[in-house]
Amino acid sequence: MELSLSPLGLGCAQLGNLYHAISDETAAATVRRAWDEGVRYFDTAPHYGLGLSETRLGSALRSFPRAEFVLSTKVGRVLEPNPGGAGERDDQGFAVPAAYKRRWDFTRDGVLRSLEDSLTRLGLDRVDIVYVHDPDEHFDEALRGAFPALRDLREQGVIGAFGAGMNQTAMLTEFVRRTDLDVLLVAGRYTLLDQPALDELFPLCAERGVKVVAGGAYNGGILATAEPGRVYDYAEAPPELVERAGRIAAICARHGVELPEAALALPIAHPAVASVVVGAHDPDQVSVNARRARAVVPLQLWKELIDAGLLRADVVIAGGAS
Repeated sequence: MELSLSPLGLGCAQLGNLYHAISDETAAATVRRAWDEGVRYFDTAPHYGLGLSETRLGSALRSFPRAEFVLSTKVGRVLEPNPGGAGERDDQGFAVPAAYKRRWDFTRDGVLRSLEDSLTRLGLDRVDIVYVHDPDEHFDEALRGAFPALRDLREQGVIGAFGAGMNQTAMLTEFVRRTDLDVLLVAGRYTLLDQPALDELFPLCAERGVKVVAGGAYNGGILATAEPGRVYDYAEAPPELVERAGRIAAICARHGVELPEAALALPIAHPAVASVVVGAHDPDQVSVNARRARAVVPLQLWKELIDAGLLRADVVIAGGAS
C-alpha cells in the first residue's frame, strides 16, 4: 500500500476522554471539523479511553467515503473485562469507568485478538496502519511476535501497513534496522525543545524509505500556548525547560509568530515527516490547530533560534536545511 497521509492528522486520544470527559456529540463534531479542515489521517488506539476513542472515531468516520481517509490503530495492550471496576475511574489519565483493564501482550495471538477487537469497536472493515504501541519493556517479544504477525497481515492484505509508535528514538531506530516496517509514529522527539530524531532515526528512515508520523509536537502542552505551559511529556516541566520555552516564545513573538505555530512548523518542514498528528478536545481546537499548521514562519526566526543555541543547527527548516 502506498501511504498517502494528510500533512495534518488528528490524534484521537482526546476522543477517549483524555484528562477530562467530552460528550459523544462533541467527539463526533470534532471529527467532522477535522474533515472540513482537510484532515484525512486519523490515529487512535485501544489504550485511549479503554476503547472509547476507537468506538467514537469509527462511528464518526462511517459518514465519510472509506477510500478517502487513512486510519491507524495500535496493538500491544489487550483490553480485558474488569469485574467490579465500572464504579472506579481509569487510572491512566482517561476520564472513563475502569470497566476494562489493559494487559501487555505483544505475542502473535495478542496482536490478532487486539486487532479483531479494534475492528469491532471501530465498526469498520479494515484499518490502514497498525502500530506496535509502546513496546519499551517488551523489545524481544515485539520483535519475535508482534512484527512478524503484522507483516503476515500486510502480506495477506488484511492491513495496508505496519510500524511502531513510541516516545523514544533508540528503540524505533533499532526496529527500522531489524524489520521491514513501513511507518513510524515518533512522539515528542522532534520538537522545538527536543530533536534527538535527527541523530539516527530520520536519516535511517530516509535511507530505508520508512515514513514518519510526528506526534507530540507540543511536548505534552508546554508548547501549546503563546506563553509556555507547565506540562512536559505528561509530567510537571522542569524549571529549566520552562525557561527555555519562554526564550523560544520571546523570539517567536518578535517575528509575529505564536509559539505553537512554530511548534507545528518545525516537524511539518522536515522531508522525513509525512504527517503531524495533533489532538483536540473539541471542533474549535481542531480549527485552531489547522490555522497554526498553515502559518508561515519566517526563515529569520529559525536562524535566530539556532544562533541563540535554542535549536540544533542541523534542523531542516522551511526553505531548506539551515
